[in-house]
Amino acid sequence: MTGWLGPEEWQAVGLSLKVSLWAIALSLPPGIFIAYALARWEFRGKQVLNMLVHLPLILPPVVTGYLLLLTFGRRGPLGAWLYETFDLVFAFRWTGAALAAAIMAFPLMVRAIRLAIEAVDPKLEQAAATLGASRVQVFSTVTLPLILPGVIAGAVLGFAKAMGEFGATITFVSNIPGQTQTLPSAIYTFLQVPGGETAALRLVLVSVFVAMTALALSEILARRAAKRVAGG
Repeated sequence: MTGWLGPEEWQAVGLSLKVSLWAIALSLPPGIFIAYALARWEFRGKQVLNMLVHLPLILPPVVTGYLLLLTFGRRGPLGAWLYETFDLVFAFRWTGAALAAAIMAFPLMVRAIRLAIEAVDPKLEQAAATLGASRVQVFSTVTLPLILPGVIAGAVLGFAKAMGEFGATITFVSNIPGQTQTLPSAIYTFLQVPGGETAALRLVLVSVFVAMTALALSEILARRAAKRVAGG
């Protein structure tokens, strides 16, 4: 398979996997926290938070990418501070592609995890609390094991969305081969070049293979988690 893809195509595949894995790894912990807050807590601004979480789903991806550029660009308020303080740059770097992918995948992840949390009987959590368990202990020993299949489903949905993200990514970090050119960007580029249809088709097949593998793996992990919860 090494000879089947060219060096530029392999770079796009590797970068997409790197970007998607980092996007999920960094967004999963806050995703679980926000999903739990939306499912279990009542607080002022809850509906506003819910709207902000789901905003990337309804905004055009190009708008999301432009807002990221304004905010996290070298001259943006957060971008300038991150660069001066931590020497961290997002715009036109792979780190920016990971940030864009994480933001676009976040709503799908949160929604899947929130539905899993809402399916858990609150009485189980209350019973653990009456036995003296703290909120952290209740969540880690009762809630988290029960919602694990939902967490896995949310992570896979987020991973799939991150792998396929195009609009926000190309607006925020451009389409630089070897640096910010992910699978969707590479497919788009090949389709603009005469005779590039074959290379584009190869990358489409790779995308389908990666997506199917991720879905199959998530199904296996979710079933194992469900069996463990059921005591099987």
